[in-house]
Amino acid sequence: MDIATLKNISKNSFGYSKSQRTIAKYIHDNYEKAAFMTAAKIGEAVGVSESTVVRFAAELGYDGYPGMRRAMQEMIRGMLTSVQRIEASKELINGRSIYKTVMGNDLDRLQNTLEELDEVSFNKVIDSIMSAKKLYISGMRTSTYLADILGFYLSYLRSDVIVLQDNGAAEVYEQLFRIDENDLFIGITFPRYSTRARKAMDFAKSRGARTIGITDSETSPVFGTADICLFANSEMVSFVDSLVAPLSLVNAIIVAVGARSVDIISDTFAKLEAVWSKYKVYEFNES
Repeated sequence: MDIATLKNISKNSFGYSKSQRTIAKYIHDNYEKAAFMTAAKIGEAVGVSESTVVRFAAELGYDGYPGMRRAMQEMIRGMLTSVQRIEASKELINGRSIYKTVMGNDLDRLQNTLEELDEVSFNKVIDSIMSAKKLYISGMRTSTYLADILGFYLSYLRSDVIVLQDNGAAEVYEQLFRIDENDLFIGITFPRYSTRARKAMDFAKSRGARTIGITDSETSPVFGTADICLFANSEMVSFVDSLVAPLSLVNAIIVAVGARSVDIISDTFAKLEAVWSKYKVYEFNES
């Protein structure tokens, strides 16, 4: 679904009923809120029954109203401003326990990511990490935290991990200056997408590097550019991007790489434990 499709339906180009055209026009004019409204709420807003809204979703080819709502959320995921997100979240949270709503939605995202993740692509990503001469990891805006965690742990397993610092457009390219066909670029980006995320990947690809995208869907700007993409659900609540499922995917990548580097892990952490103990890096409970 896209806005143009809804606009055409609202103009009766597909011969739907008056009620259905009214629903389509409301969604087209208020898509930033409608994507998070129940069928009953939309029906109430336009003066039709909940069942009429459900039948409208079926007429559009969706498996019930939840399927249409997911499609609308997918459509707008990278489009909304922070102010629009806050407004849209009122429909999502209104009258509910906030922590139960947020945590419940995060559980759904984890489950959806688990069910939809392609194992073949996941294993190819691990193969690419293991065979690369150098790893360049990029995460812009809120995705910076995911890039930092991935880089932090992978640096225990190899010495050639470079996490790009998002200090400015010129500096990003300067950090990528020596990337070549022997290297791997991992670009992490989730809505709202940073414009520099795709440009950094484009630059790495132009230098012959293999490219991996860790993102939310095929609507992501890095999809089609990356050689392989792994998807994790990250639908927003209010102005906050949910990074629970993306972080779980990053953790899975780290553990999978570690499983192929058992001897290195044992040796590395044996040495690190000695350093941590000598310099009292961690609190030690003697009781």
